[in-house]
Amino acid sequence: MYNLDMAFSTEHKPIIITLASDTDNAGSIWKVILFNCNCHTFDAVVTQLTRAIQCTGAKAGALAEAAHNNGKVVVFEGPKKRCEKIADVLGSIGLLVAVEE
Repeated sequence: MYNLDMAFSTEHKPIIITLASDTDNAGSIWKVILFNCNCHTFDAVVTQLTRAIQCTGAKAGALAEAAHNNGKVVVFEGPKKRCEKIADVLGSIGLLVAVEE
């Protein structure tokens, strides 16, 4: 059943899954994984990726297409705090993301 209230809502709570320990080791590399979904337009995903990772539209389009074709894609690698911020931006429109070590 489709919830129409959700379809017209402009406020979404991010769905972010953090996998691994809560510690942020100085040398550890974390990554943000974007999962494919059928609830957002391609353009919406591209726009949000551009905002989240500060990339070109072409790169965001390639990442969105990779998520669509493969079910998921790593969109960023770096420190845990930065990954969490990026995941927050992506998740703010309801995109499914995970942060893992």
